[in-house]
Amino acid sequence: MQVLAIASEIYPLVKTGGLADVTGALPLALKARGISTKTLIPGYPAVMAAVGNTMLRAEFDDLLGARASVLEADYKGLTLLILDAPELFDRAGGPYLDTNGLDYPDNWRRFAALSKAGAEIATGALPGWQPDLVHVHDWQAAMTPVYMRYGFAPELPSALTIHNIAFQGQFAPEIFGQLGLPPHAFSIEGVEYYGDVGFLKGGLQTSHAITTVSPSYAEEILTPDFGMGLEGVIAARADFLHGIVNGIDTQIWNPETDPMIAAGYSASGLAKRTANRKAIVSHFGLVEDDGPIFCVVSRLTWQKGMDLVADAADEIVAQGGKLAILGSGDPDLERSLLAATHRHPGRIGMTIGYNEALSHQMQAGADAILIPSRFEPCGLTQLYGLRYGCVPIVGRTGGLADTVIDANEAAINNHAATGIQFSPIDAAGLRQALRRAFRLYYDQKLWTQLQKQGMKSEVSWEKSAERYAALYSSLVAKGI
Repeated sequence: MQVLAIASEIYPLVKTGGLADVTGALPLALKARGISTKTLIPGYPAVMAAVGNTMLRAEFDDLLGARASVLEADYKGLTLLILDAPELFDRAGGPYLDTNGLDYPDNWRRFAALSKAGAEIATGALPGWQPDLVHVHDWQAAMTPVYMRYGFAPELPSALTIHNIAFQGQFAPEIFGQLGLPPHAFSIEGVEYYGDVGFLKGGLQTSHAITTVSPSYAEEILTPDFGMGLEGVIAARADFLHGIVNGIDTQIWNPETDPMIAAGYSASGLAKRTANRKAIVSHFGLVEDDGPIFCVVSRLTWQKGMDLVADAADEIVAQGGKLAILGSGDPDLERSLLAATHRHPGRIGMTIGYNEALSHQMQAGADAILIPSRFEPCGLTQLYGLRYGCVPIVGRTGGLADTVIDANEAAINNHAATGIQFSPIDAAGLRQALRRAFRLYYDQKLWTQLQKQGMKSEVSWEKSAERYAALYSSLVAKGI
């Protein structure tokens, strides 16, 4: 089977979050099942600089007003189709934000062009190749099935994966006339969304299948609390909705062979984690004692519950713990967490920004990772924690609830527990979870049991890839 995937990020070339990890790992997992994927991505500067030999596969003289070409390249096992459109993507900032941290005002055009190129490729723009199915990710690629429905390939099967429904790609209605769509596409059955143009909304209406990145999140987005205004659209298409939990690349995330950590270790040799603990103690300027080290590797946002971490910081220190934080985001939350480091030097340390190697080192050296997200479609950080024996402490929501088994008495007695869940997801809930964590930590036999059970968890793409392969096959077999 030949699949065209379309995404705005792919690991290891460009990454702002978990989307890139999925689009980088899923094609590799599907390859073993006879599914060949070509992934269309924007030609950002980092992408163009990283790929070596490329082959010109298509040219567009007028892709929503821009000249563009499609280059094919192989990169670390992935087959990439790179949309080389300098006017749209050759910029000094990030994928979505300029150097001042503001949205590019033409993001609508940039990602509509990506989607339109995807629809062109789906219908034969690459000589000698055409996909059996198109799989698009998030709002940045969600216009692909819209373009397919309104002229390019209405019958070619398509699937849209929602990684986070909070990000929808909603733009002023004035842009519609520049999208190259027929007038009737601006309707409730198409891209019209409360008078605006909704990229994700249009994709939800026109794709043949909708997937989310965990079963619980698939249920949650049917409700007003989590659907972010799109719950009615999704409910109307509930028969086409599938929750498939994400996996991680267990070759990259492997504590026995990880080159980014101070010392490799396995579940049978947890004592070797000590060298990794010392590495993060040194990096964050923490004191070394017998208390637990909690870590945070996250965007610093309200969604991720980082205000709850700031609120709990003093209590972590009061109970004898330490806290290491890696992340960036909301300026007020950054200041609040930095203030905690100033109140507790040697007990709380923080690095603002993102560092892939440091994130590995923190999972390998910290005792527990805090993930108090108010909503979490899937989450990958807790899967890394399980893999590395860094016990996840998570809000009971979405993929966190699906992947972490709470250390209640029954689960502990059955040697099934892998972490701590808490609800309600508020300051009191997190403080109670932390008190449970301290009690478990000081019973080293129980804590080691949690670590080892977590390290045995199935966190790879194996089962999830099987479900995607089955979904693809069912869509193709229907001859949609």
